[in-house]
Amino acid sequence: MGMDTVGRHITRRAFAGGAAGAALALSVAGEAFAAPRSQLRGMWIATVANRDWPSSRGLSVSRQRRELLDLLDCAADRRLNAVMFQVRPTADSFWPSSYEPWSAYLTGTQGRDPGWDPLGTAVREAHRRGLQLHAWFNPYRIANNTDRSRLVPRHPARVHPDWVVPYGGKLYYNPGLPEVRRFVQDAMLDAVRRYPIDAVHWDDYFYPYPVAGKSFGDDYAYDRYGSEYRNRAAWRRHNIDLLVHEMASRIRLIRPGTRFGISPFAVWRNRGTDRLGSNTRGGVQTYDDLYADTRGWVRKEWIDYIVPQVYWHLGNSVADYAELIPWWSDTVAGTRVRLYIGEALYKAGAARQPRAWRDPTELSRHLSFDADYPQVRGNVFFAAKDVANDPMGAMNRVVADHYGTRVQPPK
Repeated sequence: MGMDTVGRHITRRAFAGGAAGAALALSVAGEAFAAPRSQLRGMWIATVANRDWPSSRGLSVSRQRRELLDLLDCAADRRLNAVMFQVRPTADSFWPSSYEPWSAYLTGTQGRDPGWDPLGTAVREAHRRGLQLHAWFNPYRIANNTDRSRLVPRHPARVHPDWVVPYGGKLYYNPGLPEVRRFVQDAMLDAVRRYPIDAVHWDDYFYPYPVAGKSFGDDYAYDRYGSEYRNRAAWRRHNIDLLVHEMASRIRLIRPGTRFGISPFAVWRNRGTDRLGSNTRGGVQTYDDLYADTRGWVRKEWIDYIVPQVYWHLGNSVADYAELIPWWSDTVAGTRVRLYIGEALYKAGAARQPRAWRDPTELSRHLSFDADYPQVRGNVFFAAKDVANDPMGAMNRVVADHYGTRVQPPK
């Protein structure tokens, strides 16, 4: 948010690498390979519902700060070089925003000043440890409930109730309104202006995931703005295209050199729907269900990197890791867009997961598989708590097998 056989030969290639440019040969199962010269090694730090940080609401400033620094130390100790830090999970803020209230995930009360600047601290302390800081924002989610009275009185969603759509037990800003699109960009760009972040990072939430039997209530916006489009789906995709394209342009104007990356659900379209799609079956298709043309953004080079969430095991019968990696490699080929792969570390050893995830070598085998695809320039692990706790040793195995030396992320 699994294989006993891969169906192809997996090799580990030799790369010249090392932080100082020296070749460092490593031995894994009797095979020699070397660390690549540059590679993104990231982890997500999720703050929504206090998933990774802070561990609970209302902690003291010193405890919050210590927990954050411990996660950054963990990333550095694991020889990672980037963290994706969630700073706007629900139309709120982990910095003193000019647009939205302080997050309730900090103090327990939305709008209450926590007494320090988490994003400013994270940027400074990540850089001190040689880590990139990618500020992770959710554009349209307002709340994980439908009670608007729980928002602070001056929250934009209360000041502008016409901007809001309740859907599936949550509240969302309406992506079909131009004033909403401008506002959410302004709210995120406030952080870009304030801090030397290395990247703006979005995940997989655009229009919300479909809820059976429910329709997203955007009739008013569609009637007003959608008449020139062949159908509502095309209009919705256009709205998200505008959000991505405009945001990319504005980031480059405000802070040249700051990257823009997106981590979508990994299936753009199934081949049964579109001959250009991946050899996957069923489930969500971002183009059709989230109105997110993730393939199009890459081919048009609107974004600097993409991190598809390939959260399935090698050999999965519906969405095989071994099918999606070559598909995404082909998608970025010939573009300037970097490809990193999102990895489901949280599934390792978890209950009710396929048998493959009870094998602590599964994730290491993913990175071995990726080595045959030069377009894959790194991996990002979900998420920080699992990187730190690593109950089954899957992350330890990745580090031992693949991260023998520190490397710089791709430029």
